Amino acid sequence: MPRFMIERTFPNGLEVPMTAEGANACRTVADKNGNLGVTWVHSYVSNDKCKTFCVYDGPNEAAIREAAESNSLPIDAITEVRILDPYFYH
Repeated sequence: MPRFMIERTFPNGLEVPMTAEGANACRTVADKNGNLGVTWVHSYVSNDKCKTFCVYDGPNEAAIREAAESNSLPIDAITEVRILDPYFYH
């Protein structure tokens, strides 16, 4: 399955509370993604919470875009990526 890095900008910051409400919001995103064969692996959030870098697995870029749209999430850029791990070289 191809892997993608999605860059997003949230001008007012992204707040996902560490509560049941936050967990439910994340679960909703994951569920909607799953309907399209897309899996949210994990995300990195900038210190100011205005930028995220999200790792997703999905069949293609179109499915990633459709999943973002169904979750009302912005997309600045999508890049198909491969894993490069320094431990591969030991």
